[in-house]
Amino acid sequence: MSRRPNVRSALTIAGSDSGGGAGIQADLKTFAALGVHGVSAITCITAQNPGGVLGIQACSPTILEQQLEAVVPFGPRAMKTGMLFSRALIDVVVRFVNEHPRIKLVVDPVMIATSGAALLKPSAVSALKTLLPLAAIMTPNAPEAEALSGDVVRDIEDQRRVARTLFKAFGCAVLLKGGHLKGAGDVADIFYDGDGEFLLTAPSIRGGGAHGTGCTLSAAVVANLALGQPPEEAVLRAKEFITGAIAEGAKAGRYRVLNPFWRRPGWVA
Repeated sequence: MSRRPNVRSALTIAGSDSGGGAGIQADLKTFAALGVHGVSAITCITAQNPGGVLGIQACSPTILEQQLEAVVPFGPRAMKTGMLFSRALIDVVVRFVNEHPRIKLVVDPVMIATSGAALLKPSAVSALKTLLPLAAIMTPNAPEAEALSGDVVRDIEDQRRVARTLFKAFGCAVLLKGGHLKGAGDVADIFYDGDGEFLLTAPSIRGGGAHGTGCTLSAAVVANLALGQPPEEAVLRAKEFITGAIAEGAKAGRYRVLNPFWRRPGWVA
């Protein structure tokens, strides 16, 4: 009998997106596209599509804890958080992270949907700030960086300054995404880890915006970390991955969707 190969695994702790473009669904597709087995713990069930969020039903802290317990035997090398929604759910995640310090953590501080719906209760922001120091990398967009830093992010120089502010406040590397900034020809992200900084740019793709780009980018970072890449390489390759997923996106009904399988022919008919 031939010996079965091993596969690395990664964990996503996030909300479920019924539209399939963000959250758990986006993360698991990204893990699969990058050759990593994805396991998950769902924090909330959402009824949503790129046009808006129709409803949110939070899972209980108990079932979140049980989901996390169930996936530990898969041996995830890295994990990410997305939508955490409440203080009670964040408290469960903080305990889990402290109990499993060898699993590298990426925090995507999901606060507000692109449509404007709140995905994190105001009362949970302080709890989120207790999770961030446990992370290897945080991946805020400009509005999230503003909320966490109390500063404004309007251009690349603001990104550079605020990335340093966040690093000083929470002690984890910062990938500050610039996709929400208007007026630039390129989409620029800043990565800062306390030792160095680099700028990641990609041409802005006309009509290329799609739901779930932030989730997909952070999931790609996690997959790359699970594969053993150092943080700088994991971030650089994730930027290449999301750029391709946007450029090779497609239409599903009335909505544009990312193509996480852009390196594999045949996904689009």
